[in-house]
Amino acid sequence: MARYIGPKSKIARKFSDPIFGPDKYLEKKNYPPGQHGNNRRRRKQSEYGIQLAEKQKAKYTYGILERQFRNVFKRASRKKGITGENLLQLIEARLDNVVFRLGIAPTRAAARQLVSHRHITVNGDIVNIPSYSVREGDVVSVREKSKSLEAVTNSLASRKTFSWLEWDEDKMQGKFLNYPAREEIPENIKENLIVELYSK
Repeated sequence: MARYIGPKSKIARKFSDPIFGPDKYLEKKNYPPGQHGNNRRRRKQSEYGIQLAEKQKAKYTYGILERQFRNVFKRASRKKGITGENLLQLIEARLDNVVFRLGIAPTRAAARQLVSHRHITVNGDIVNIPSYSVREGDVVSVREKSKSLEAVTNSLASRKTFSWLEWDEDKMQGKFLNYPAREEIPENIKENLIVELYSK
């Protein structure tokens, strides 16, 4: 199973955005990484460079590698509507992201691990594929044996709510009501730049 396991603060500094969550190093050094630190003269980015950086930022934010990301983009471009919005909606519907949004896991990486270790069910069946696409009306829940896991209970104690997800505290399960509208997705991603990049 391919995933990014490299330095996270370095990537967050590269994009000047805490894409992996709160980062004390980013707060302390809010300039890109490099040998000469903040004194280094940086060349003006080309249009292609800006578009590529936005795509890389989206990939790192959601923990998706290049081939998967390109495949999701192809699906988004075939759907009716705005391609950029479709892209973010399809990524938001990935099982690992839904588990993270429901508050079952504190980060997307932790959500990915819970899914691949068979702690999560969709409509009562165990699903261990993080990239599984959740559909409208699907019920995502914590497996009965895993409900007492400390990682899960600690994460649920500080969960946030999202309008496109419904959470049942007693049953420890959530429902994917609908695909979120662009303004409901909190991620700071300029999806139009990604569309422009892939359209070349």
